[in-house]
Amino acid sequence: MGPLPDGERAARPRRSGRARLLRTAVIALIAVVVLTGAGAGALYLKLDGNITHIDIDAALGRDRPADTPGDSLDILVLGSDSRSGGNGDYGGPDAEEGARADTAMVVHVNEAHDAATVVSIPRDTLVPRPACERADGSTAPAERRAMFNESYTVGGPVCAVKTVEKLTGLRMDHYVEVDFQGFAELIDTLGGVEITTTEPIEDEDSHLSLPAGTHTLDGEQSLALVRTRKAIGDGSDLSRIEVQQAFVKALAAQVGSLGLTTNPKRLYDLADAATSALTTDSDLASVSELTGLARSLGGLGPGDLDMITLPVARDGADPNRVAPRERESRQLWTALRNDEPVPDSAVPGAGDKDGGTLVAEE
Repeated sequence: MGPLPDGERAARPRRSGRARLLRTAVIALIAVVVLTGAGAGALYLKLDGNITHIDIDAALGRDRPADTPGDSLDILVLGSDSRSGGNGDYGGPDAEEGARADTAMVVHVNEAHDAATVVSIPRDTLVPRPACERADGSTAPAERRAMFNESYTVGGPVCAVKTVEKLTGLRMDHYVEVDFQGFAELIDTLGGVEITTTEPIEDEDSHLSLPAGTHTLDGEQSLALVRTRKAIGDGSDLSRIEVQQAFVKALAAQVGSLGLTTNPKRLYDLADAATSALTTDSDLASVSELTGLARSLGGLGPGDLDMITLPVARDGADPNRVAPRERESRQLWTALRNDEPVPDSAVPGAGDKDGGTLVAEE
């Protein structure tokens, strides 16, 4: 996992009321599917066919947490490092180990849909994993301490959702996954993303070499940036999460400034790339449903959004892993289950800003 900061800093997840959660977690990936005007029906059908979907509800049955009352929403958003198909181009020495959840965020939208929180889960966090069905039909026994991202390796999206629900006590209303190849193609279709680095980044593993300054990154470079770890900050997954959050804010800002409704061809190309990159739960697997979700969240403004990282500390038994900080994590998940704001006591260091590798425009 790489080194962590000292004990005090390791307990300080990033929190920012200015973070554009809506776009960071979901809308940056799916808002481009909003098509307007007459004759869009045929395009909807074509784009619907791009979306891979999984019937999470049928697979998990009744052995799940109770749904949060009212109209609040809980969504698991994953970035998958599946090596299948074209994704194999983005593998490294461990490319044959199987797919993992390289990036994970739990998005909670409150009942009024006027505030939302996203919680990033470091992939190396040790969590209890329930028994899960493997792809071959056999059952992987439950583990008391398993790396979070291994749940996806063991049983794909169903096991990932099952593990998150056990960890949080929240029932996931929806599941959204974007893969490596789809992410890179979306960035290329967009024409690249402009980012500013405050320090040089040299990552031999991903062949990423960026001097300090402003750059327009293509899809492959963007993918390398959001996956790099050893070349930034303290080399931990926590530093990588900060870079990912800043990058997707930059992506969201660029998508929002394109004026896509005046360029139907560009809009369609982006919609085609975005839907091709997605795997969702069956209930969300259509352009109309994705668009409806985007519109229902459209009233959220910067002051209504909160982005944090699961409170973790170095694991006592395995210094290469982290574990949830029990008191703070309990407060965090309890607040979301009760559809309440996350208390400051659950996120020590809230509001601290010590800079970072990437500068994201607000």
